Amino acid sequence: MLRAVLLASALLLAPIAATAQDFSKVEIKTEVVTPGIAVLFGAGGNIAVSHGADGTVLVDDQFAPLTPKLEAAVAALGATPVKWLINTHWHGDHSGGNENFGKAGAMIMAHDHVRERMAAGQPLRGDTVPPAAKEALPILTYHDGISLHLNGDTLRVMHAPHAHTDGDSILHWETANVFHMGDTFFNKVTLPFIDLESGGSAYGLLAAADKVLALANDKSVIIPGHGPLASKADLAAYRAMLAEVIAAVESAKAAGKTLEQVQAMKPAAKYEVKGGFISGDAFVAAVFSSEKGHPKGMQPDRSKDVMGAKGAAEHDHGGGSHSH
Repeated sequence: MLRAVLLASALLLAPIAATAQDFSKVEIKTEVVTPGIAVLFGAGGNIAVSHGADGTVLVDDQFAPLTPKLEAAVAALGATPVKWLINTHWHGDHSGGNENFGKAGAMIMAHDHVRERMAAGQPLRGDTVPPAAKEALPILTYHDGISLHLNGDTLRVMHAPHAHTDGDSILHWETANVFHMGDTFFNKVTLPFIDLESGGSAYGLLAAADKVLALANDKSVIIPGHGPLASKADLAAYRAMLAEVIAAVESAKAAGKTLEQVQAMKPAAKYEVKGGFISGDAFVAAVFSSEKGHPKGMQPDRSKDVMGAKGAAEHDHGGGSHSH
C-alpha cells in the first residue's frame, strides 16, 4: 500500500515530486530474479540490476534523493558500483537519478528520443518538465536498439515505437530469460498510462506486448515498469485487456460516438485497479486519442542526424524529478 501511495504521489505531483515526498522513509526492497539479476522496488519505476565479472548494469534509477539507497542496495548484492545505466524512457521516476550516477562515472544509455526530450524539456500531465542537466543526459543513444555482451549473457535492448512514449526500450537477457518492459507494462497496479504528449499510443503499447510475448516462454520472468514481477501469462492477460478496450473504442468511434459517449459505455471499467492512478475513463480517453502510424506528440525522426541532435543538446539543463 505504501508503494501505491508513493507511486500515486509521484505521478500526480510530478513537477514537485522530488521535494513533496519524504524520501527518507522510502525503503528499497530487493528481489533476486536469477543469479546476477535482481530487481529493486522503491518509490518510482522498478529497477533491474545485472551484475558480474564485467561490471554492473542498472536499468532505471527512480528519483535523485534515492541514489544513496540504490547504491547501498547494489552493494548489498555484492555488485560493484554502477558502470552502465539504461533508461527505459525519459520520465523522471525512471531517470531522476541520472545526474547522480552520471557524475559518479556511469555511462548512460537510452533511445534517441529520451535524450531529445530530456534535453529540451517536456510537457507532462498539465505541467512542464524543465530540461535536464548535461550530466543526466544519455551519452550513448540508439534508434532501433543495441546489444550488450556482459556478465555471461547477451542483453538485447529493443525500441518499442510509440508505446508508453516514443522512446521506450524493452530489455531481454537472453540466457537468463528475463525481460524488463519499463512502462509499456503496468502489472496489476493501475490501468496503463499512455503519454500522448511524448508520442505514446495504445497501438504501440499493444505491439510492445506482442514483441515480448513472441520472445517469452512459460519460464520467462518479466519485470514491469510498476507492479510485481510477472509471467508470460500475466503479460498475455494484459495484452488481452489492451486488445479488448482498443477494439471497443474503435468500434464506437466508427459508429460516430464522441469520447464522452464512449466513456459512458465504460469499456475499461472491469479492468480498473482500486487505488490505481489511471481510471477507466482516463485510459479510454488515451485510447480514443491514440493514432496509428503517426501518434500525437511525435517529433521528427533525427536518428540519421544523431551528432546534430547530440550537439543541440549539449547545453546545461536541469531537472529529472518527474514521473510519468
